[in-house]
Amino acid sequence: MNEIIELLTNTEGAIFHFLQTYGEVTYLILFLIIFSETGLIVFPFLPGDGLLLTVGVIAASGALHIGILLPLLIVAAILGNLVNYCVGRYTGKRILRYKHPLLQKYVSKAHDFFGKYGATAVMASRFFPIVRTYVPFVAGVSEMPWTQFQKYNVLGGTLWVLIFTGGGYWLGGIPVMRENFPLIFGIVMVLTIVPLLYKIATRLLRKVFA
Repeated sequence: MNEIIELLTNTEGAIFHFLQTYGEVTYLILFLIIFSETGLIVFPFLPGDGLLLTVGVIAASGALHIGILLPLLIVAAILGNLVNYCVGRYTGKRILRYKHPLLQKYVSKAHDFFGKYGATAVMASRFFPIVRTYVPFVAGVSEMPWTQFQKYNVLGGTLWVLIFTGGGYWLGGIPVMRENFPLIFGIVMVLTIVPLLYKIATRLLRKVFA
C-alpha cells in the first residue's frame, strides 16, 4: 500500500525504489501498472502519463533500458485495452447492473466521449486520464467491431507510449531539463488533467444555473 501511495505522490522516487529493491523485476512491475491502468476499470487512479514520462527520463540516465521499455509498455497498453474491451463486450452489461455511482459516472463520461469521437475515441482517449480506462469498456459494451477496435487500439497505444516515454527519454538527455524534471512533470500533469477538470466544472455549473 505504501508503494502505491509513493507511486502516486513521488513517481520517480517510487521507480528508483523498485529498481533498488526488485532489480530487473521492475520491468514487470511497470508492465503490470500500465496494463492495469488501461485494462482494469477499478484502477483508473494509477499513473499513466506521468509514469511513461518518468521512466523515459530515468532511461536517459541509464538506469532503465529504453530498448526494453518501449516495446514492453506498448504491448502492456495494447493488451490492457484489449482485455478491457473483452470485459465490456462479454460481461459489461452485467457489471453495469450494480449501478455503483462512481462507476456509472465515469462510464457515462466515457460513453459521451465515445459518442462524440466515434471509433477514433479509442485512440484519442489514450491522452485523457481516467477516460482512457473506460472508453475500451464502453467500446466493448457497444459491441464495436473487433478489427476496428484493434486498429485504433494498436495505433493509440503505440503513439501514447512513444510520445510520453520517448519524450521523457529526450528530455532526460538535456541537463537543464533533467535538473528541473519535477517542474516539467508537474506542468505535463496539469496539461493532461486540466481539460478533464474544465469539462467536469462546466457541466456542474450548467446544472447549478440551469
